[in-house]
Amino acid sequence: MPAIKLLPDQLISQIAAGEVVERPASALKEILENSLDAGSTDIAVTLLGGGIKQMRVADNGTGIPRDELSLALTRHATSKIASLEDLENVASLGFRGEALASIAAISRTQITSAHAGEKHAWRIASEGAYLTDIEPAALDKGTIVDIQDLYFNTPARRKFLKTENTEFGHCEEAFRRVALSRPDVSFLLQHNGRANIRLGISSAQQRFQEVLGKDFANESFYLDEAAAGLRLWGMAAKPTFSRHARDTQYTYVNGRFVRDKLLSHAIRQAYQDVLHHDRHPAFVLFLELDPALVDVNVHPSKTEVRFRDGQSVHRYIFHALNKSLAAPVGITGSLAQELAVPSAGSGQASSGFTPSYPRFQSNIDLKAAESAPGFYRTLYSGIAPQQENRANTSFTPSTGLEHIDTQTGEIRSFGESGAPEGSRLPGESRTALQEGEGAQAYPLGFAVAQIHGVYILAQNVHGLVVVDMHAAHERIMYEQLKNALDASRVPTQPLLIPVSFHADRLEVATVQEQQAMSDSGLQQLGFDIAVLSPTTLAVRAIPVMLQDADAVALARAVLADLRQYGASRAFTERRNELLGTMACHAAVRANRSLTLPEMNALLRDMEATERSGQCNHGRPTWFQVSMAELDKMFMRGK
Repeated sequence: MPAIKLLPDQLISQIAAGEVVERPASALKEILENSLDAGSTDIAVTLLGGGIKQMRVADNGTGIPRDELSLALTRHATSKIASLEDLENVASLGFRGEALASIAAISRTQITSAHAGEKHAWRIASEGAYLTDIEPAALDKGTIVDIQDLYFNTPARRKFLKTENTEFGHCEEAFRRVALSRPDVSFLLQHNGRANIRLGISSAQQRFQEVLGKDFANESFYLDEAAAGLRLWGMAAKPTFSRHARDTQYTYVNGRFVRDKLLSHAIRQAYQDVLHHDRHPAFVLFLELDPALVDVNVHPSKTEVRFRDGQSVHRYIFHALNKSLAAPVGITGSLAQELAVPSAGSGQASSGFTPSYPRFQSNIDLKAAESAPGFYRTLYSGIAPQQENRANTSFTPSTGLEHIDTQTGEIRSFGESGAPEGSRLPGESRTALQEGEGAQAYPLGFAVAQIHGVYILAQNVHGLVVVDMHAAHERIMYEQLKNALDASRVPTQPLLIPVSFHADRLEVATVQEQQAMSDSGLQQLGFDIAVLSPTTLAVRAIPVMLQDADAVALARAVLADLRQYGASRAFTERRNELLGTMACHAAVRANRSLTLPEMNALLRDMEATERSGQCNHGRPTWFQVSMAELDKMFMRGK
């Protein structure tokens, strides 16, 4: 066996560089973070050959004193921390003292810096492990880090780099991540002599729009929630702006971009009930908390973190985002801005319009109710109206045009001779909405017609609203079923013969931890799991609605969630699956004619129902077509 011996310093530096500088984008991230830590308000990045040939970052920060320039290129030398206490409370982006030294070890690096307390700037250069003497330089303020020929002395590593365009794409993404986090700093990115991104100092929402595009900004809502020392703020896209890939997902912890499984899981669960199949949400979210409650010293790249109380963080993020997504139509987000109208006290006309419509009467599928598990049959009786004689409510066309009076809510019929006195024509009702008459209370407006027994047409203050009546009513029924179930304790089904299975030590430890809690997650979910031996668990009871499920597989899934995230959605997902099927059968079917009062009742229920913008499967339930879009279709004003 070969003898143990110390490695050469040069090899040690190159090994460390492999951890920190995976590709040019990694080096760019580290340098940009150093610039921000130095208090810079203006940062310019110049790249050649995707950052492989040259990477130059110039900032207007505080600069580096002459005596510290050589230390800047030395491993484990930093100005950010000096003790273990500093490390546990670190608030700066950089703190390990490895980045510049690792970059210098595999490139030709030159640092020029002007410190405020010195007469002129100074320059130091390195080629691999060799440092030059410090010499005077010309620079008014800040620091310039110039890196050339990345991996010139490690050719085997350089072969793993992709094409220049690919590497520039990664550099551009790293640049975007930093730019999103600091709207109070101006940024410039140039590649091969061409300016690609130029960002001035702006507000956070404006920066999000500039970096991620107008489509994201228009289809997103702003949230800012704070509680128990935690704050979550940023912008999250509505479910209708979902993506095929996770290319528009940015999470930050105390201003640092991170990839964290716990945060991703909480966000994904908040969106789960409104996203279609394998689509992914888009968001830029910032979590702020006491630095002592999060460990950022997990990986050299500093993109992984560990929370001291991960369960609380998971619950907080889930509930904060879920609350914003669950808001009924016209309450929060960009939709509220789109449909906002002046209030009665703003000087606009207001008549105190408060029409009253009956609740929408659904055509309940009795076969679906009879086939549901016994406990859930009672849910239908709580939310489903009695069957009515459909002959009394079927739509029968009159000789003229039927419409709803926007003052009284009554059905009026227009004969060939004209409208009755005191009634409003459909065109006049739009004028009433523009004047503020009921528009704020009823953002989906008022129904005017039904198309092919599938879509409802309504007019609101902005123009035309098209509603998929089955999808909309399916969501309403689904939320009512969930609320009825959530209002009661989860019923459990004791197993006649407990099901035992071989478990690993982590699963056994999770059950023991749950048993020690007075109000455990297993009890809340309707499970009773006992420890038979250090390697055996027994499932003694499961939720009633999942009595036909595989008890072992379900128990393993719940325990895995509880262990990793402190909460489990396995039961909720299976429960919602069944409730979604029940709601689909209970919802009004296509090709059913509705009266105008029924259509308006459905619109009112949509406005009062959480997540009514999407059906249970994540598809949109309604679309807004503005008057400007309609005018454009017909070339009005041209």
